[in-house]
Amino acid sequence: MDIEVIAVGGYEEVGKQMTAVRVGEDVIIFDMGIDLSKILLHDNVETEKMHSLDLIEMGGIPDDRVMSDVEGDVKAIIPTHGHLDHIGAISKLAHRYDAPIIATPFTAELVKEQVQSEQKFGFDNSIRSMEAGEVIQINDDVTIEFINVQHSIPGAIIPAVHTPEGAIVYGLDMKIDHTPVIGDPIDVDRLKELGEEGVLAFIPEAVQVGEDGRTPSEKVAREMVRDLFYSLEDHDGGMVATTFASHIARITSLLEFAEDIGRRPILLGRSMEKYSGIAERMDIVDLPDVGMYGHRRSIDRAMKRVMEEGKDEYLPIVTGHQGEPRAMLTRMARDSTPYELEEGDRVIYSARIIPSPINEGQRHQAEKLLRMQGARIYTDIHVSGHMGGDEHYDLLDWLQPQNVIPAHQTAAVRSEYIDLAEEMGYKMGRDAHLLRNGDSVEL
Repeated sequence: MDIEVIAVGGYEEVGKQMTAVRVGEDVIIFDMGIDLSKILLHDNVETEKMHSLDLIEMGGIPDDRVMSDVEGDVKAIIPTHGHLDHIGAISKLAHRYDAPIIATPFTAELVKEQVQSEQKFGFDNSIRSMEAGEVIQINDDVTIEFINVQHSIPGAIIPAVHTPEGAIVYGLDMKIDHTPVIGDPIDVDRLKELGEEGVLAFIPEAVQVGEDGRTPSEKVAREMVRDLFYSLEDHDGGMVATTFASHIARITSLLEFAEDIGRRPILLGRSMEKYSGIAERMDIVDLPDVGMYGHRRSIDRAMKRVMEEGKDEYLPIVTGHQGEPRAMLTRMARDSTPYELEEGDRVIYSARIIPSPINEGQRHQAEKLLRMQGARIYTDIHVSGHMGGDEHYDLLDWLQPQNVIPAHQTAAVRSEYIDLAEEMGYKMGRDAHLLRNGDSVEL
């Protein structure tokens, strides 16, 4: 049986993930994401009104024109989780394929929200939910299994395509977390079983492959938040926290420890309202009595109330940890909101910069503006949602794949994964493959 892996997007950057796997005449697509840093290079871009070809030329979404050379029919589109670098291009590209979108329930809800705002293309693909641990039949010879993992968003999985030649395992994005704050730990037993059953190819992320050691559990980040908040319990000025809106586990920690020190948390920003609202409706979390405000007027009213009742009574949790120009924290830094930052106010970054020159520049500018207003800044109250180098060793040892095809990074960083694989007996060009966007490899 002919099996081919096609690198569509995410093989030259951290973003716009898209990989296709052809098994005989059937094709499965994994992820359709955006590269937000490329889009932010342009002023006032409204992606929902843009044509996919313009976004491709901009470098903002995968160039899926390479799929026209793939001999086969797409049978399923599978986003591994709900981050925009994995689902953000679905509204622009999925309509080209007569295939359902299959995702975990939380990811499926985020896809539904994302495609509702599309104004350029119609969207007729069905959206189906499948839980981790379940299997779907593609044809007599091919099934797809969802395997539970942990990342920085609920509902993350890695899919395994089972074929007569062995499994193709798509491992973007994940970490080996045995003590998560939300959800079940990574299913190590099933990953080891896959290795015993036979893995033809493993497509891993390479985001932090060059970092030594292991990524700490989210439980560690929870304790970091607790320790910092308790140390600030007697602070009588303003406190503002920012993190990924999709990081529901982190948000629950911020909410809980804010209340422990006598502050009323409020969530400010459209994405904060969206992700937390969906998680609460789906009973993924039981949020306390917290205000969520996503529209400009309601946010301004909430901020005015905070100023009237006293900043020492509240903890606004806001968007803007990457320094995004229109995000809440950046607007606060520019003094363009009713919330007035003053000397000695605390600003807590419970997130790290997503590596790109644009993000780093925007974040530096936002922090400088905050300090000019007298804010004291706490950074890196955070643990990553991606594996460290030691965890990559573990996964290769468990899965024992015949081939490895690293993704989700530049070629320079992915070459570090090739180095790691060669330490374990693989060889570049034989069973360790370094692809670029548009390349493919037959297995």
